[in-house]
Amino acid sequence: MKTNKKLEFRTLPTDYPGLVNMLPPRPIHDRVDYHNVMEVVLAMAGHRLTRDQEDYCELLSDMILKYDQEHGEQLPEGTPLERLRALVEMADMSGSDLGRLLGNRGLGSSLLKGTRALSKAHILKLCGHFHLSADYFL
Repeated sequence: MKTNKKLEFRTLPTDYPGLVNMLPPRPIHDRVDYHNVMEVVLAMAGHRLTRDQEDYCELLSDMILKYDQEHGEQLPEGTPLERLRALVEMADMSGSDLGRLLGNRGLGSSLLKGTRALSKAHILKLCGHFHLSADYFL
């Protein structure tokens, strides 16, 4: 599934069978599988999802979390800003992607540049998306 073209939310199926047909949920065995699953989850991040998309995204997120736990995925260290930058880079997100996740497309760039600080609401959304505890950004 990995391509040079970025997967866009508007191109994703809205029903569960269509989503499964696009990327059948299978255990993640390697980094290629991991990046393919992550690409779909990130394409869904920050959008209003159908019930089927929510269920599918939750399943894929659980698969990512399990893989991370089993393979000792190390979380980036450093200041909260450095951690945010590293997470965004690891997830192959742009500043706009981050902004969309947080509800304001332009916000991502400001956060990554350090001209705006993370609010409590931002931290909660990031923790939910990346499956982290809030103290990671404090």
